Amino acid sequence: MTAKVAIVTGGSSGMGEAASRLLSKSGWRVAIVYSRNERQAEVVAGQCAGAIAVKCDVARDADCRKAAAQVLERYGRIDALVNNAGTTKFVDHKNLEGLAAEDFEAIFRVNLIGPFQMIRACEKALRESRGSIVNVSSLAHLLGTGSSIAYAASKAALNTMSFSLARALAPEIRVNVVAPGFVRTPWQVAAMGEQGSQEAERRYAERTPLKRAPAAEDVAETILWLLEKGRAMTGQLMYVDAGMHVASPR
Repeated sequence: MTAKVAIVTGGSSGMGEAASRLLSKSGWRVAIVYSRNERQAEVVAGQCAGAIAVKCDVARDADCRKAAAQVLERYGRIDALVNNAGTTKFVDHKNLEGLAAEDFEAIFRVNLIGPFQMIRACEKALRESRGSIVNVSSLAHLLGTGSSIAYAASKAALNTMSFSLARALAPEIRVNVVAPGFVRTPWQVAAMGEQGSQEAERRYAERTPLKRAPAAEDVAETILWLLEKGRAMTGQLMYVDAGMHVASPR
């Protein structure tokens, strides 16, 4: 097969689903990595030409290595890795008692260690293809906001790791980061409810210079651009946040 191949973790919903669909529409073969919702992953894979759904808990190194091997067996190559899978615990930042060490460990296992393990599992194939990695971070790393302190800290750590890997994996592999602002996804709706997530999106949009909130498709377009067009870029962090990172303080 000559089509390029991308692995998208957390690829069955939200920003990951949007990235999977856009990559497929652009001619890529996509391995949609999921941890729990097999049905949804299979639905998305069935709607993306030549895609497969791959079960993998990125917090488990053995799963990551197995997933990479499965993709190589199916397609014979890996050209891109999008580390989108993430987790959190919704805890008010003022509630320090709401987070235990175990919460930090669980969040960091998925949001930081998971991407590292996926990158390590795909390294050889990505070097051979002179491929590209995009790690999905969050504006929370900069503002110290988001669902919890542990979540914001995990994304800050992901950024730093990405910069280190951009040096370590060059010149064969490029590593960049996309940091979205508030994106209304099924994940947000499940946590905040339909009305709550709509209100959060409205409040976010009011504060941004562009007076809107980013959509999952906005993030997907940036990911695709980094994979296909940003050939002179590595170690970069790109905000997809409607300008919230430069919004006037209130």
